[in-house]
Amino acid sequence: MSTDPHPMNDVAPDSQFDTRSGNRLERLVFNHRAVVMLVCLLLTLVLGWQATRVVPNASFEGMLPLLHPWLQNYQAERKKIVSQANSLRIVLERTDGGSILDADYLARLRSLNDELFVLPGVVRGQMKSLWTPSTRWTAVTESGFEGGTVIPDGFDGSSTSLAKVRLNIERSGEVGQLVSRDFRSSALIVPLAEHDPDTGEALDYALLSLRLEALRAKHGDGAHAVRITGFAKVAGDLIEGLGQVLVFFGLAAAIATTVVLWYTRCLRSTLLVMSCSLVAVVWQLGLLPLLGFALDPYAVLVPFLVFAIGMSHGAQKMNGIMQDIGRGMHRQAAARYTFRRLFTAGFTALACDAVGFAVLLLIDIQAIRQLAITASLGVAILVFTNLILLPVLLSYTGVSAAAARRAVRAEHGDARSGAWLWNLLCRFTERRWALTAIAAAAVLAAVGLHLAQGLQIGDLDAGAPELRADARYNRDNTYLTSHYATSSDVLTVMVRTPAQGAMAHAALERVDELEWELRQLPGVESTQSLASLARLSSVAMNEGNPRWYELSPNQGALNTAGSRAPRQLVDPGFSLLQLQVYLTDHKAETLKRVTAAVEDYARRNDSEDARFLLAAGNAGFEAATNAVVEKANHQMLTWVYTAVVLLAYVTFRSWRAVACAIIPLVITSVLAEALMVRLGIGLKVATLPVVALGVGIGVDYALYVLSIMLTQLRAGLTLRAAYFQSLLFTGRVVMLTGITLAIGVATWALSPIKFQADMGVLLAFMFLVNMVGALVLLPALAHFLLKPLAAAQDADGASHGHSGDASARPSESGKLRTAQGVV
Repeated sequence: MSTDPHPMNDVAPDSQFDTRSGNRLERLVFNHRAVVMLVCLLLTLVLGWQATRVVPNASFEGMLPLLHPWLQNYQAERKKIVSQANSLRIVLERTDGGSILDADYLARLRSLNDELFVLPGVVRGQMKSLWTPSTRWTAVTESGFEGGTVIPDGFDGSSTSLAKVRLNIERSGEVGQLVSRDFRSSALIVPLAEHDPDTGEALDYALLSLRLEALRAKHGDGAHAVRITGFAKVAGDLIEGLGQVLVFFGLAAAIATTVVLWYTRCLRSTLLVMSCSLVAVVWQLGLLPLLGFALDPYAVLVPFLVFAIGMSHGAQKMNGIMQDIGRGMHRQAAARYTFRRLFTAGFTALACDAVGFAVLLLIDIQAIRQLAITASLGVAILVFTNLILLPVLLSYTGVSAAAARRAVRAEHGDARSGAWLWNLLCRFTERRWALTAIAAAAVLAAVGLHLAQGLQIGDLDAGAPELRADARYNRDNTYLTSHYATSSDVLTVMVRTPAQGAMAHAALERVDELEWELRQLPGVESTQSLASLARLSSVAMNEGNPRWYELSPNQGALNTAGSRAPRQLVDPGFSLLQLQVYLTDHKAETLKRVTAAVEDYARRNDSEDARFLLAAGNAGFEAATNAVVEKANHQMLTWVYTAVVLLAYVTFRSWRAVACAIIPLVITSVLAEALMVRLGIGLKVATLPVVALGVGIGVDYALYVLSIMLTQLRAGLTLRAAYFQSLLFTGRVVMLTGITLAIGVATWALSPIKFQADMGVLLAFMFLVNMVGALVLLPALAHFLLKPLAAAQDADGASHGHSGDASARPSESGKLRTAQGVV
C-alpha cells in the first residue's frame, strides 16, 4: 500500500472510479453533487430565516389530555364553571411585621390590583381581591341580613375605616383564603384566558412573566414583598431560563466537537460534522413557524438531541471516509464506498429514532404531539444533512493527511491506538466471558425491575419540580401553603343535578358527606362547597350559635343560603354544584389518593338527583394528565419496541441479530426507570419523551456495530475476528460518541433549571449504558445467537475493489450492501 494516505486526491475521479456503479440513490446523489449542495444551501437559507421567527411560548391547554373522560366532563360543563385552573395567585406581603390593616398597604394593594386588571389575557370579571366588588361580606343583624363589599365605598384610610375593614374581612369568611391567618398579607386571584380576549392571539407567557416581574419590582420594597404562583409563572420562569439552558446546550455541543477533533486531528472534517448537525437543527427550528408551533420550554431538549444524534451519525461517516482515504483511495470514491456501507444502517437507526418520537402521537396531549412531530421531522432531516450532505461535502474536501494516516494505524491495531482495549472487548465473544456478561446483565435487569416498580406518575415534589427547590417560585409557593388555608392546587368536583336541583337537601347532604370524607385525607388542606356555606348560613341565621352548624332540612333556609352563593360554588341555573378541594401539593400520590376517594364515593352515591364528576381545577387537570401518561407509557414502549424490532428485522433479516440488538435496549429502559426512581423523577409530560428517546438512540449503536459484524461473518470470518473488524471500523466511534455525549449532557447537572439537570443525568446514563450494551452485551449474546456464515459476494461489489489489507476492513460485498439473511 502506498505510503501517501491519499495519493489519488489529484487524480480525476472518472479515471479511477466508475460513476455508474452503486445503487440508484448513490448515483443520484454523487453524480449530481453540486445540485445536492445547492438545494441544501437554499433550504438552509430559507429555513434559517424562518428560524428567526421562532418564539418561545407555552400553552396551558396544550398540556391537557382533552379526550380524557374527566376533561370531557369539564368541557361539557365549562360554561357553567368559573374555572381558576389557569390562574395566578399573587400575594402582597408585609415583610416588616406589620398588618395589612394599614392605609398605605391597602393603597399599594389597590394599585397592584388595578395594574393586574389591565394585563393582557386576564379574565377581568373573575378576578378577585380585597378591592374587587365580588369580595363581599354578609351578616345577620337585628335588622335582618346586611352585606356589602369588604372595602366600603367610603373608605378613607382612617382608623375607623380600617376597623370596619377588619370586621368586614372576618365576616366575609376570607381569612385563610384572600387574607393570611396572621393578617400580614393578602392575595389576588387572577384567572387567565388561553387566548387574549382583546386580540384573540395565544397568551404570550414570556411577556406576561416580564410584566409580572416589573410589578414585583415596583411594589416590593424593604417593607413589602410580592409573591407569585401559577402555571403562567412557571412557564414564564422556564422561558426566561432558556438563555441559561442554551448556554449548557452550547457547552455540551462544544465538548462533543472538541472530542471529535481530538480523535480525528482533522479540523475541516470535524467542522463539517458539526455544521451538518447544526444545519439539521436550523431546518427543524425553521419548520416550527411554518407548522404554527412555538418553542415549548418543555420541548427545548429536542433540538439538542437532534444535534447529538447528528454528531453520532456524522462521526461514523467521517470515520469511514477517513479510513478509506488513508488506504490510498480518492476522496470521492471513499465517500461513495462509505455511503454504500453505512447508509442502510444509518437510515434504519434514524428511522428507529423517528419512530420512537412518532409513537408519542398516540398520546392525547397536544404539547406531546407537537413535540413528536417536530422531533420526528428533526430526525428525518438528519437523513439529508448527515447521511447525504455530509458524505457529499467530504467527497470534495477529504480529510487531512495526518488524520488519514492515523486512522489506518488505528485500524491495523497500533498499540498506541488502543488495540489492548479492542482485544479486551473481543474476549466477550468467548463463552466464559459471554456468560459472565449475560449473568451480570440479568442481575442488573432484575434489580432494575424491582426498583422500577416504585416509578411514580406525575410530580413528586411540591411547587414546581421543574425548578430548583430554592427557586423563587418554590419559595413563594411554600409561603402560600403555610399562611393560607387555600393553596394554589385546587381540585374541583362537579356535582350535576337536574335544573334548579342544586339546592335540594338530598343533593347537598351527599355533597356535605363527600366534603367531610375528603377533609380526613392526608394532603387535603381545606374544602369549600355550597353545603358548607349553607351550614355557615344556618349559624348566622341563629345569632351565631355554633350549635346550629348543621345542614338545615328547611328548604327555605337552603334557598336563602343559595341566593348568596358565589359563582365558583354553583352555576346561575342551579344545576351544577362545585366542591372545591384545596390540596397541600400536587404530588402524584396526593392526586391519586383524592381522585380515588371521589370515584369511590361516586360509585356508591351517584343517582339521578346528583352525579359526582371529576374533574376541574388545575389539580384535577393534572390528575387526568397523570392517568393518561401512566397508560401511555406502556403503550408507547410497546409500539416503540415493535417498530424497532420490525425495522431491525427488515435490515438484518435475522431474528437472532434482532435479539442481539434489542435485549440491551430493554435492559437500558428498565435501568433508566430505576434511575428515575432513585433520582426522584416522576414520569410526566416533560419526561415521557426522554424515555422513548432512550430506545431510539440506543439502537443506533447496536445497528452500526451489527452491520459490519454481520458482513464479516458472511465473508467467512470467525465471530471474534468479525467483531474485531466491527470495533475498528465503527466500534471506536460508538465509544467516542457515547462517552462524549454523556460528558456533554452531564454538565447539565449544574443548570439552575432542575428539569434540565435531571434530564442531563438521565440522558448521560442512557448514552453510557447503551454504549456498553452495544460493545459488551451484544457480542456476548452473539456468541450464542450468531453463527459464522460463508462469504456471500454481491454481484455489484465483486467488480469494484480497492487497495489495502482486506483482512483489516469490511469486504467489498460489505461495502455495497448490509448483511442480510444471517441465520
